[in-house]
Amino acid sequence: MNRYPLWKHLLILIVLVVGTLYFLPNLFGEDPALQVSSTRGAQLDLSTQSLAEGALARAGVAPKAVELAEGRLLIRFVDTEAQLRGQEAVKLALGGDYVVALNLAPSTPGWLRALDAAPMYMGLDLRGGVHFLMEVDMEAAVQQAEERYVSDLRTLLRDEKVRYLSITREAQGVQVRFRDAEQVDEARRVIAREFPALEIGDSPAGQGPALMGRIGEQERSEIRDFALQQNITTLRNRVNELGVAEPVIQQQGDSRIVVQLPGVQDTARAKEILGATATLEYRLVDTEHDVQKALAGQVPVTSKLYRERNGAPILLRRQVIVTGDQIIDAASGFDQQNGSPAVFVTLDGQGARKMSQVTRENIGRPMAVVFIENKTETRLVGGETVSTERRVEEVINVATIRDHFSKRFQTTGLDSSEEARNLALLLRAGALAAPVRIIEERTVGPSLGQENIDQGFRSVMVGFVLVLIFMAVYYRVFGLVANLALFANLVLIVAVLSMLQATLTLPGIAGIVLTVGMAVDANVLIFERIREELRAGNSPQASIHAGYEKAFSTIADANITTLIAAVVLFSFGTGPIKGFAVTLSIGIVTSMFTAIMGTRSVINLLHGGRRLRRLAI
Repeated sequence: MNRYPLWKHLLILIVLVVGTLYFLPNLFGEDPALQVSSTRGAQLDLSTQSLAEGALARAGVAPKAVELAEGRLLIRFVDTEAQLRGQEAVKLALGGDYVVALNLAPSTPGWLRALDAAPMYMGLDLRGGVHFLMEVDMEAAVQQAEERYVSDLRTLLRDEKVRYLSITREAQGVQVRFRDAEQVDEARRVIAREFPALEIGDSPAGQGPALMGRIGEQERSEIRDFALQQNITTLRNRVNELGVAEPVIQQQGDSRIVVQLPGVQDTARAKEILGATATLEYRLVDTEHDVQKALAGQVPVTSKLYRERNGAPILLRRQVIVTGDQIIDAASGFDQQNGSPAVFVTLDGQGARKMSQVTRENIGRPMAVVFIENKTETRLVGGETVSTERRVEEVINVATIRDHFSKRFQTTGLDSSEEARNLALLLRAGALAAPVRIIEERTVGPSLGQENIDQGFRSVMVGFVLVLIFMAVYYRVFGLVANLALFANLVLIVAVLSMLQATLTLPGIAGIVLTVGMAVDANVLIFERIREELRAGNSPQASIHAGYEKAFSTIADANITTLIAAVVLFSFGTGPIKGFAVTLSIGIVTSMFTAIMGTRSVINLLHGGRRLRRLAI
């Protein structure tokens, strides 16, 4: 009686061994590190590694280890002070073609990494994470609004048949110049009717018949507020695309945004995606004017000179057909004809109508795709670090319109599949309303304070030890077996969280503590049932069998009802509540396994098939 077949013992042993392997990475901690990744067109190889190591040597910073693998360079340090000093040195040495981001890299040994074993993520309240302070360029937001007025005014005056010479954006606002004074009053009336928020005044003397439109202070304030809130929404969408659990994205002051990312593994890509302002514009190619004359300075008013990626000049119409703001979905893939990287674009209703109209009217003419990106470059000038903004506008694709299309189409001409994925992510998450610049980057400590965290872990350990002592004293040998199962239960919970790459927060720890109590409760029910059977005069072997068999239904009912509650919490809860529900659900399953099958296996090995006069319980 009370014997398990060999396969059950082996199953339990395999589960415990696998659980232990995936539990171990959580014991090795993390190293402050720099993660270097290349931007579009840059190579990341041994020469890059040599440049970085040379910069660290000149700065007097000794790295703990340098690893080049999987398209990234990871530099580990002993402490955060060396990490911050190293970041400045490496960033200056590599320039703007590389993203140098702070990271906390797991110190997992190579043999565990070979098994794809990694530590579980820790939330901001336990581990901290990467902190970005980003500043929104409010003046750029206002300038973009003025550029939109330039386009809208040109369309309005053309539709109203009001003749004008030119419409340009000047330092004072939007200037509309006319051939004679007769058109000025008519234009003033039309503009005031259609754009009442635009303050219309006369241009400075000596510039001929002209009007100057200025954005009022109230509208400027609204533009700035919209840019800030739109950027917060866009950054939140981008973080969600990256799959970061429980991020913190919030406004700070009138023009800054705080972004905190807990447990990120690829901080370089996160930094690149958050700060990027890449978008697309679709324009018709100007085939009526000479490119060589444009290079000589004779650029037509209705056109703009661009460069293709190979450096070749090209003239494009100023009027934009569709911008990134009108793209509602984008996915990366490959062109079916030549296998080159491509982005498959879906437009909103307004963009689809405009694209359909333009392509229908211009079949046989070439259309270009302009890739626009704002970059921040850091250089050492006169012994001081100077950051400069650079706007990159280049034509990535020119294709002849063969047939009219509207809502869905593809864009090719990208350098790599990685660039296609990043561009699709940015277009899908939404364009930034104004450029942002990362002005501060650092690793942050736990938001609740390290002392509080230490006290929380200390209380968990004290409670765990007290439970172990009580079980060993009160139930003797059976209590020691229950303690062994309790320890195995904790190992399995952490192992499952690590395999799922879940994020552990303080509410999650509360869920673990609760499951520890439930696991003890299951063993108490079994052991008390065994004692009742012994007092009723049953033999030790029969009492063990009856204790496990008769207590099982009660334990199962209690755990199933708790599991249902955990599922409901996960379905309707958010943030910390979900973390509590996840650890509670995992703990229920593992405690059922260890408290019933695990302890039964050990008890069967100790007492199964033996003649017993009494039990140490």
